[in-house]
Amino acid sequence: MAINAKKLAKFCRPFRIVLGASLIAYGYYSGNAWFYLGIIPLIAGLVGFCPACAITGQCTITGKDK
Repeated sequence: MAINAKKLAKFCRPFRIVLGASLIAYGYYSGNAWFYLGIIPLIAGLVGFCPACAITGQCTITGKDK
């Protein structure tokens, strides 16, 4: 079963934004600084660049798989 990359890209960016914002909010609420790492998926969703995608060579944000 092939995954439609364009549909995944439309889902991926908002999901990363919500995930990042949720992690940051929980880190602020709980006082645990590790949850501030939620800035990574937040920036990846806002900017459209994901460091993990660049390392692995597969990117779901742009809808292109290598």
